Amino acid sequence: MEATTILPVLKKKLAFLSGGKDRRSGLILTIPLGSDQTSMEELSATLDYLLSIPSEKCKARGFTVIVDGRKSQWNIVKTVVLMLQNVIPAEVSLVCVVKPDEFWDKKVTHFCFWKEKDRLGFEVILVSANKLTRYIEPCQLTDDFGGSLDYDHSDWLNKRLVFEKFTKESTSLLDELSIINDADKSSSVDKDKSADCALLPSFDPETVLQTGKYHFLLLNPLSGPNVEELLAQPQVMKLLDSLREQYTKYQELCRQRNKRTQLDEIHAKVMQVVTWLQGPGSELLKTQQAIGDSMRAAQALQQKHEEIESQHSEWFAVYVELNQQIAALLSAGEEEEVAELKALQQQLSDVCYRQAAQLESRQNILQAAQGFHSTTQELSQQLDGLLGMLCADVAPADGASIQQNLKLLEEKLQTVEAGLASLRQKGALLLEQMCSQPSWPLEDTESPTADQQDNVQQIQSVMEDMQLRKQRCEDMVDVRRLKMLQMVQLFKCEEDALQAVEWLGELLDALLKTHVRLGDDSQETRTMLDKHRKFVDVAQSTYDYGRQLLQATVVLCQSLRCTTRSSGDTLPRLNRVWKQFSVSAEERQQRLELALNFHTAAERVLQQECVEAESLDEVDSLGKTLLDRLTLPVIFPDGYTHSFVNLFPRLT
Repeated sequence: MEATTILPVLKKKLAFLSGGKDRRSGLILTIPLGSDQTSMEELSATLDYLLSIPSEKCKARGFTVIVDGRKSQWNIVKTVVLMLQNVIPAEVSLVCVVKPDEFWDKKVTHFCFWKEKDRLGFEVILVSANKLTRYIEPCQLTDDFGGSLDYDHSDWLNKRLVFEKFTKESTSLLDELSIINDADKSSSVDKDKSADCALLPSFDPETVLQTGKYHFLLLNPLSGPNVEELLAQPQVMKLLDSLREQYTKYQELCRQRNKRTQLDEIHAKVMQVVTWLQGPGSELLKTQQAIGDSMRAAQALQQKHEEIESQHSEWFAVYVELNQQIAALLSAGEEEEVAELKALQQQLSDVCYRQAAQLESRQNILQAAQGFHSTTQELSQQLDGLLGMLCADVAPADGASIQQNLKLLEEKLQTVEAGLASLRQKGALLLEQMCSQPSWPLEDTESPTADQQDNVQQIQSVMEDMQLRKQRCEDMVDVRRLKMLQMVQLFKCEEDALQAVEWLGELLDALLKTHVRLGDDSQETRTMLDKHRKFVDVAQSTYDYGRQLLQATVVLCQSLRCTTRSSGDTLPRLNRVWKQFSVSAEERQQRLELALNFHTAAERVLQQECVEAESLDEVDSLGKTLLDRLTLPVIFPDGYTHSFVNLFPRLT
């Protein structure tokens, strides 16, 4: 029976347990009868409830019932006493009927209780309120009977309501927790079967425990010496202990369930990451094997690869998060969980690192491909520029411009050679990157795919094509170099031929203007004659050198197929100057010879002691001949004349 079911009746205080005890340590049950008619049914219900509160140990010590009849009538008191026989006959040890100041008919009352003593099973005595202490200590009596025991019925009833609510909730919670914990034990035996119980009890365990602690404080001994027996403080302690035990098991169960749930979630996420990386992620990378046939195509492939990397980055972020969660669980996990977590961590790491290696390898290949295509494009442009230069006509104005063009040609050829060397290097790097690409699981690592074979053939084809183009340009450069060197030689020959003409003209000018003396004696004239012959030899060598240069010019023009050259008038000039020099030199030599003859004859006459007439005539004849010769001008082949200065005034 619960207090809430008869709460209005209990509030009437028809009977109560004050917590006081008799000298046998039996509980005192007080029934205060009023002047109004007392409902026996309500009193019976109140007694039934009150008698359900004490423990069996307390009941065994018996009850002392105080029936306060001071405000009631005798027949009502009698009815109550008789009712005790039916309600609690075995538990009642003594019934003290407190009589009013106006005595009832003593004979009647004494006779009636004495007559019913054997049948009632307990002793009934009539006593006034001031004599009640003969049977019960004053400290065990309430102030209604002159005692010092404090009792507040409303407070007691409120505490009973709280206690019963706590008892009901805690008992229900305890049953639920026991069922949940027992169900988890059975489910742990068969892991394939889940527990058929709700993980959430009807009441919050924390709230119930707090209520129990509060109720336990309310039931402390300060509320009365025997209140722990009436308000079941031990029951509260026992319930609290049981609740704590079951709640601890329940918390451990929830912790294990949460950990298992967390493990299952991590396992599901790991498999989700692994499935995507090994499935759609790998397929995306496998379809991207081309390297492109140009820089633009390679850049488009790079953009596509960046999109694939972006998709992978989202899954790699999940991997990092899962790895952190697994690391946190490993630090506090059990042996079986640690093994499972390590296996998951290893599987996840292997797949992620393998996929990251594939992404990095693909990125390296694309970067190498862009470098290869960029170098190919630059080399192609360089070859086109070199070919354009080779195909252009060469019409330089002089040898210096030819040398400059030749230097530019050599620089372009060196640039092409450096570009081809760079292309070979980057092609080798690209091939190396492709050969070192990590293999996919369950694939033959020794057999290249069709895409890889096509890429290798493409790279080799590009390098061979560039090599052929470079070789053709080299051949053309060799031809152009030879032609330009011949042109340099042609210009050099022409310049040197003109220089020979100038030198020969200078010799002619010196001959006509400075080579005019004939000497003062035979020895000087003979010396001058020897110098003149050497002077003529120098001029002859200059003329011959000019002729050879002009002949080489003719040969070079024929080789270069140059029909119109500015050097065409050099040969006539050379011949004209040479003829003028030859005529002048011949005239100069004849005059020196005549002078030598004259000086020789004169010196012979002067050495004779007796001069013969014939000798004088000879000197005179030779002198006249020389003078006549000196007066004659030099006539050149073109009709131009030149007169020598008279250097022999003594002869005239």
